[in-house]
Parts: sequence; C-alpha cells; structure tokens
Amino acid sequence: MSALFIGSNIYRGSSYGPFHPLSIPRVPTVIDLARALGWLSPAQYRTSPRAKPAALSLFHTEDYIRAVQDAETTQAVNDDVRVRYGLGTLSNPVFPEMYRRPATAAGGSLMGAMLIKAGGHVFNPGGGTHHGLSDRANGFCYFNDPVLALMTLRAQGLQRILYIDVDAHHCDGVEAAFMGAEDVFLISVHEKDRWPFTGAFADDAGGAALNLPVPRGFNDSEFDHLMDHVILPAVERYAPQAVVLQCGADAVLEDPLARLALSNRCHVKMVAALKERCSRLLVLGGGGYNPWTVGRCWTAIWATLAGYDIPDRLPDAAQDVLRGLRWSRKAQPQEHHWTTLLDTPRPGPVRPEIADLAQKAIQRVEYWS
Repeated sequence: MSALFIGSNIYRGSSYGPFHPLSIPRVPTVIDLARALGWLSPAQYRTSPRAKPAALSLFHTEDYIRAVQDAETTQAVNDDVRVRYGLGTLSNPVFPEMYRRPATAAGGSLMGAMLIKAGGHVFNPGGGTHHGLSDRANGFCYFNDPVLALMTLRAQGLQRILYIDVDAHHCDGVEAAFMGAEDVFLISVHEKDRWPFTGAFADDAGGAALNLPVPRGFNDSEFDHLMDHVILPAVERYAPQAVVLQCGADAVLEDPLARLALSNRCHVKMVAALKERCSRLLVLGGGGYNPWTVGRCWTAIWATLAGYDIPDRLPDAAQDVLRGLRWSRKAQPQEHHWTTLLDTPRPGPVRPEIADLAQKAIQRVEYWS
C-alpha cells in the first residue's frame, strides 16, 4: 500500500515571528530532506488545499473564523478580540499568514482524511495543531486540524475511530471536542504537570479518552513499555476502522519546550506498528521546536510510512539540508544531528510510576466492550 505526503509552500519562509518557538523551519526541512534522499516523488506528493471557512466551520464558529481572517487582513487586533478569541497574544500572535497557514494545515488534514477513505497511509506534517478550541486560539494553534480530520472520518460513516497523540503536551482541544463520544476514542501520552495542565489519568473525557501522563525523563524503555502493554493492546481490542496519529516531536530529548528524554526511534516504532495494524492511517505532525530534531524525526516517520530504508549515515545532499539550518537558541546541534536521521536509542529503567500507570491503564482497557 503506497503512502502519500501532503505539503505546501505556505510553510516556506512563514513563521510566527522571530522570537516565537515556531520561528524555525519544520515542514520545509522535511520536504527538502526527503527529496535529497530520493524519497518524495511527484506521484507521492500532494499539495495541501487551503480549507475554506465552510470546512473550518465543521468545528470552529463562524465568528472566530472571521476574526482570524480579519486579523490577517489588518495585521492587528483590538483588546476585545485578544480577550475573546485569544488572538494577538504571545502564544498566538498576529503574523502575515495567520489565517492562510493554519487553514492550509487544516486543509491538508481534511484532504488526508478523504485520501484514506478507501484505505491508505498519509502523512501531513503541517497538521497536528491539537490545542485549538472551537472559538479560540490556544497553545500555538489557531484551527484544530485533528478534530476536523476526525469529523471527516466520522462523516464517512466510520463508527470506530482512534486518535493517538504522542506529543509532549496533552491534546486538550481534541479531548474537549469529543467529550463523551461513542465513535471516537483518544489515547494521549504526554508529560505530566506541563502546560496545558490537563490530561490526568483520572480524566477519561466521559469514557472517550485514555490519558497517560508520564514524568520528566520519560525514556525509550518506558515508551516501549506503554506501547507494548497498553497502546497496541488497546488498538487490537478497539479494532479501529481508522487511526489518526499525532506525532509531535517535542517529546524528543533535545526539545526546549518539554522535559522528556525520548529518541526519535519511539515515533518511528509507533508509526511502524500502526502501519502494520491499520488499513486507514493518517499521521500528523504537531509540536517540535528544535529544527534539527523535528526535521529528522518527521523525515524518519515519512521513510517508515513510505517503506524506505533509513541509512546509518546521510548522503552529502541530505547533510547539507541539516547543516544549513539556523536557530537563535544557544543549544546547537551535535555532529549526529547533521549526519543521521535516527537517534541513538535512549533506554533506561522502567520506573515504578510508569509500571503503575501501565497496570492501571491495562485494567481500564480490559473493561472495553
């Protein structure tokens, strides 16, 4: 089964501003790396459409959509708009493409959901904006493309849709959208006691979610433990007709906005496992604020989804893409961030807190019908 990649030139040169965590190139790095490696033919690439207001209104209110459009047009918001809609803040600033860019990410996820209707595997790295609320920008997210993709799958008549999120931050916007749902189920692995400070294990979203909050220093061995003992058994038991996977790269060790300690091999293993089990799989991007780690992670995800062998050492053309990246933060890459895609494994002890979390989650999964 061939895989498809959704991208757009809107991401090239666009940023949330020079001092925002999303000042870095992400999707363009993945596209350039994949092409340098010969992994992205014209037949595999789809240009993301820009979602129209009518499509965005599947989830978002018309007043909010109009407010985002107006803010892009005028490049300003007043205090009322800032308070009411969360626009023009440090997290969700006014910038030149503030409507067109997230609308394109949403259009890509809507397209991805349609492309897998009859089966298939699709990657939209520009998607994964899982914090957006129906009438408010939230956590760098203006529109919630995972929600729109899930609603599109639901509209196709699917009755068992699974959303899995391995971003370092809890998917509060997606959970709010599907509170109490009977046809969509969420599994989220995220850092405990980190913004947005939601997603406690006891929070099951009215029976629609399994939250797995993990402690700082969460390592590869602990990820494997949750994946093998909780997540994959849950997939088998739920038997989803479609899976949407949000692959935020901020759970990787070098990311500045989290305190987890994973290698990108964990993301790759999750994609590989779901690819084997799911005839309909839509993979999205998400968080990721170190240009080298997010670019390498998502390119490795694309290779896994599309069936390419990842080399131990990158050819010169691919290295040139990574060596050409710039970042204003003090932390700079090490040699392997230029020469490889896959991190060295980062194993460690499975701490009692993780073992206990897994055991409680297993008991909950066993009650599923």
